[in-house]
This record gives sequence, C-alpha cells and structure tokens, in this order.
Amino acid sequence: MDWQYIIEGIGNGLAAMSWLEGIAVVFGLSSVYYSMKENILVFPTGIISTLIYVWICLQVKLYADMGINAYYFSMSIYGWYVWSNPKPGKAVVPITWLSKTGVFQSLALWAISYLSLYLVLTNFTDSDVPYWDSFTTSTAFVGMWLMAKKKVENWIAWIITDLVSVPLYFYKGLVLTSFQFFVFTVLAVLGLIAWVKAAKKYAEA
Repeated sequence: MDWQYIIEGIGNGLAAMSWLEGIAVVFGLSSVYYSMKENILVFPTGIISTLIYVWICLQVKLYADMGINAYYFSMSIYGWYVWSNPKPGKAVVPITWLSKTGVFQSLALWAISYLSLYLVLTNFTDSDVPYWDSFTTSTAFVGMWLMAKKKVENWIAWIITDLVSVPLYFYKGLVLTSFQFFVFTVLAVLGLIAWVKAAKKYAEA
C-alpha cells in the first residue's frame, strides 16, 4: 500500500474540500457516535448529514448513493419515532438480535435492492461504478432499516458498507469522505461490540 499517495490524497482532498462536505462529515461522524451510545441524537445529526450528501452524490454521479441518502432521511424520521415510543411498560426500545426469519428477510431485502439498483444504474444512468454503487447502497439500505429497529446486526451491514465505500469515494475524488468511511468502519466495529453487550443486558433484565 502506498501510504505516501494516500496521505497526499487526503491532504489534497482537504485542500479541495467544500465547506458543505466538511459539514456533512462532521454531522455524519456525530451520528455514528450517537448511534454507538444508543442516543436519540443519532437521528437529527444523521438527517442533516444525509440531506447534504444527497446533493454531493448528485454532483459526482453516485446516483444510488444519492438515493440511499434520501432513504436515510426518511428512515431517520421513522427510527426517531420508534426509539421515542417504546412498548407500554418499557422505558426504552431494547437492543435485540434478529430472528432466523429476520435474517432471511434482511438477506432477501439486500438481494432485491442490489438487483433493482444495478438494473437502474446500468440502463438509465451514466454511472461508471454500477456494481459498487449498487453494493454499498443495498447494504446500507439494510443497515439503516435494522438500526431503526435496534437490531445488533445493523453494525455488520455498516461494517461491510464502510469497508467498500473507502476505496469507492477515494476513486471519486472525495478523499475526506473516503477517510470518513474509514473512521466509520472503526466506529462500526466498536458499535457492534457495544450493542452485543447491551443486547445481553437487555435479555437479562
């Protein structure tokens, strides 16, 4: 790995970074942090970041990622409602694991999302990375859905999404955003560890 190239790329990316991308990165990182902490602020900070990235993705022709950010916006509103309205007698919505049916549904949702996005990108857009754009988008689609439902497995989906997004955004010249996804990967691993422990505590309560 050419670290000098990466360091120079980050430096050039910072120099070329728009103030809009900078704001999106700050709120994006804040959203992941609050998600790790099971804090309701994950949703308002995420809403701000995703609305900005809708515009940014449109400019660099990441059409599927543009769509997923619009989806994040709507799911953030849904998740905000779910987290704020636990079942009667419960102080909060507990963190839980997916059932076998839930795992099957998640995989089916990913497969349908990927195929649909790929067909749209290859036939109706000028995207030059339809495979990878569809992959990250469909995986993030599932991750956001699971996070809104407070399922541990959401972090696995985010880890996969973030790992693939690092080289994808670097290739597109959004170096700071690429670095943000590297940080997201680390935070997602920490989030997975934290939520596994939390799910165990909820199960024992």
